[in-house]
Amino acid sequence: MPIAERNGLRFDYESFGAPDAPAILLIQGLGMPAAMWPDVFVETLVAEGYRVVTFDNRDCGGSSRMVDAGVPDIARAMTRALLRRPVTAPYNLDDMAADTQVVLDAAGIERAHVVGVSMGGMISQVFAATRPQRVRTLTSIMSTTGNPRPGIALGKARALRALLKRPPSNPTIDQAVDHLLFVFGVIGSPGFQQHAAQLRPHFERVARRGLYPAGTSRQLAAILASGDRREMLHGITAPTLVIHGADDPLVRIAAGRDTAANIHGARLKIIPGMGHDFPPALMAGIAVMIAEHCRSDHG
Repeated sequence: MPIAERNGLRFDYESFGAPDAPAILLIQGLGMPAAMWPDVFVETLVAEGYRVVTFDNRDCGGSSRMVDAGVPDIARAMTRALLRRPVTAPYNLDDMAADTQVVLDAAGIERAHVVGVSMGGMISQVFAATRPQRVRTLTSIMSTTGNPRPGIALGKARALRALLKRPPSNPTIDQAVDHLLFVFGVIGSPGFQQHAAQLRPHFERVARRGLYPAGTSRQLAAILASGDRREMLHGITAPTLVIHGADDPLVRIAAGRDTAANIHGARLKIIPGMGHDFPPALMAGIAVMIAEHCRSDHG
């Protein structure tokens, strides 16, 4: 697997499709390595004529783990964020956007269509706002602006409890898979429910790529420390598509609407029955939707 490096940090990444095709960079969500992207999603984007690059964010998968940074007190960080007080974290979303540039540079890509999901949507927003010359189009999926209003910032209580439930510190593959089955059983799509037997092979691949609970806590602290990004989002110039599930219990639909409202010219696509996951029945269609959005750029 290729490796991108910067200032002592390394990032595992992969490339699919023709090397000379227009590039789509996929950025994953909280604690999730690149293996979380469903095969059919990536394969459909490649079939649509794109080179697809995926990578592991810092603190998950095969990328660098920020062990020396310690584990933040997430309860305290969440409280401070809700009170609109500064949150201290080992790194923030700006740092993770810089990581994204390192991956693009290593892959030899000058400009890319950038697609981010959940936390990855936040990183992609920051990247598009701060490095407009590197972004052809932006797609933000099931994400938010950092708006602290409770009706936007807070998901349903059961979903938040599931997200914050920690697996064992050094989980076995089976323990990691069981944890993912529990979490996505709570935050997943009510309109496209799947049986555990269907999900287990995919989650096993994710677990083998690398789940890291301490790193997930640091990533969450990075989100909280980055605060309200709405003013930054006003500067995004890339054509933007915002995709959000109508039934997302973790990042409410109001957050998707808020994201689209704060990016000039953004288009909002709300998908009935979709929660905070990747239902197989929707993956090919969403990939085609993104490919069509990417073709809207003629730069």
